[in-house]
Amino acid sequence: MFLNSHARLDELRAQIARIERGTAMAVGKTVSMGAAEIDAALPNGGLALGALHEIAGAGPDTEHGAAATLLTSGILARMEGPVLWVLAQADLFAPGLAGAGLHPDRVVFAEAGKAVLATMEEGLRHQGLAAVVGEIAGRFSLIASRRLQLAAEQTGMLAIALRRSRQFDDPALMEPTAAMTRWQVAALPSPPALPHAPAVAGLGPAHWRLTLTRCRGGETGTWITEACDATGRIHLVPDFADGSAAAAGQRRA
Repeated sequence: MFLNSHARLDELRAQIARIERGTAMAVGKTVSMGAAEIDAALPNGGLALGALHEIAGAGPDTEHGAAATLLTSGILARMEGPVLWVLAQADLFAPGLAGAGLHPDRVVFAEAGKAVLATMEEGLRHQGLAAVVGEIAGRFSLIASRRLQLAAEQTGMLAIALRRSRQFDDPALMEPTAAMTRWQVAALPSPPALPHAPAVAGLGPAHWRLTLTRCRGGETGTWITEACDATGRIHLVPDFADGSAAAAGQRRA
């Protein structure tokens, strides 16, 4: 009995050490959001590793879901290593991810149906992945999000909950979660191909309204950006380069 107690203590010490190593791996480590002005609003100057983050379209998937997916792809494009992308259904266009810098060869796609959360948690507990993304429709409870946050902390991995919705002002997206940051992305009309000659046919780069609605230890804000380029980077639209939509409106007025 005495030996069994010692063995149990050794096992617990080893488990605690594994957790501490995983957490230490991620302390202070970040990945850029793709624009220095946005990184400046985040703790340690970027999106924290070893944590859960949430990205959602600002409305139905048919209008804004692609923007949220491309933003996620751009973030992952600036990382190294394989990515587990957990889908509820097989409707993701992999070549579109490549357009935002995330080559499909780096991605392991798992169609999980109703088991998205369980598959994400399992992926986060395995070393060797750079990040885990899960497409979540409907409610995302505080308990479920805490489980993912704890799993990400233990391995130092990036976890992204990509929220999907079919309606504007979805109440499920307003409920609290344990995510360190929460983002909303809205697709905006593209500008003319030549802003100084709006009569010329064609469209310029797609624009997004990127809103940080929650940031643990940081600042919230709204930025108008161009969509991700082929390297995953985003650029602030010049009129909004200070990150303030209101200030830009006043300048134009």
